[in-house]
Amino acid sequence: MKKAALLLAAVMLAFCFCAPAMADAPFHIGIVTGTVSQSEDDLRGAELMLQKYGDVSNGGMIQHLTYPDNFMSEMETTISQIAGLADDPKMKVIVVNQAIPGTAEAFRRVKEKRPDVLCFAGEPHEDPNVIASVADMSTHTDFVNRGYLIIHTAKQLGCKTFVHISFPRHMSYETLGRRAAIMEQACKDLGIQFVFETAPDPTSDVGTAGAQQFILEKTPAWVSKYGKDTAFFCTNDAHTEPLLKQLAKYGGYFIEADLPSPLMGYPGAFGIDLKDEAGDFPAIMKKVEQAVIDAGAKGRMGTWAYSYGYTNSAALAEFGKRIVEGKAKLNSKKDLMDAFNSYTPGATWNGAAYTDVGTGVTMRNYMMIYEDTYIFGKGYMNATEVQVPEKYQTIKFSGN
Repeated sequence: MKKAALLLAAVMLAFCFCAPAMADAPFHIGIVTGTVSQSEDDLRGAELMLQKYGDVSNGGMIQHLTYPDNFMSEMETTISQIAGLADDPKMKVIVVNQAIPGTAEAFRRVKEKRPDVLCFAGEPHEDPNVIASVADMSTHTDFVNRGYLIIHTAKQLGCKTFVHISFPRHMSYETLGRRAAIMEQACKDLGIQFVFETAPDPTSDVGTAGAQQFILEKTPAWVSKYGKDTAFFCTNDAHTEPLLKQLAKYGGYFIEADLPSPLMGYPGAFGIDLKDEAGDFPAIMKKVEQAVIDAGAKGRMGTWAYSYGYTNSAALAEFGKRIVEGKAKLNSKKDLMDAFNSYTPGATWNGAAYTDVGTGVTMRNYMMIYEDTYIFGKGYMNATEVQVPEKYQTIKFSGN
């Protein structure tokens, strides 16, 4: 009996030592996001992949890191974090979402050590030409096609006026300025009045509270001036919540946010508690939709059903995994869209390679993407199936 017990113990001990090695993932994927306080949606997407493919520390495939909240002043720390992932010999894919300043330098260091590692940038903060020189793939919200599609959806809903709310700092950005120019042209072409309204910059002396108070006070007057058949759009996240709150009360439309998500503005505007639904976007959508309908805004407010930041983290990691496994090709738009669609049941994605309007050069490794628009109480608007006229691809940012 004693011999048998010792033999059994030896077998069990051997199994314990062997099991992790047998279960180890064949390669690793690094995902770097902001913290829950800075970019919760991005982090939730990384958590989804940890749940699906396991943590490297437990023999799984995913290693998740978060960069510092004050990443601009701790850029070298961030760069070292990202580049350090390449020290893992099994690391094959690195995803940074959002790809904050310093990501390009981090990728350059990764490529110097490990040219075999795929480097993906989600929503890059650096110039397209800079990040595209080192990243194997970058994805950015499509400010070109969306400039037309948001107006197209407003037209479908019967809007007669479109109000674009921003401030000089944002309008100095090429991406935001170019989108505003496209929106203005689309309004002309589709028979909608375009209006530009200026609101305080939350980074100015008035701060976020002052900027939000301005929106709360001005929105009723704007609705009264332009009519309830007016769609409103703001370029700043801080403006979104008070705008939604007042539009629900006084009338007007809100097609989608600058970075659309059911978490963008809606929970605060309608007092929705989503603690139990964290990371579960179908459940989040159901709760937000009911709150919007209860507030009397059915058919007037929209979003992307799945957060862009959440999907970006998950889909880019999935895309990289499929490439390493030989199930997808790096230069395939279809394979990239399939990865995004696999994490957004019911919603669809579309996009196009970015073309520098100044040089005319198309960057195949820099994809401009967008998700179908969902209007609460109405459903999907099939925006991803709309053919955007070619002329909008060449509209330039005037810089005014």
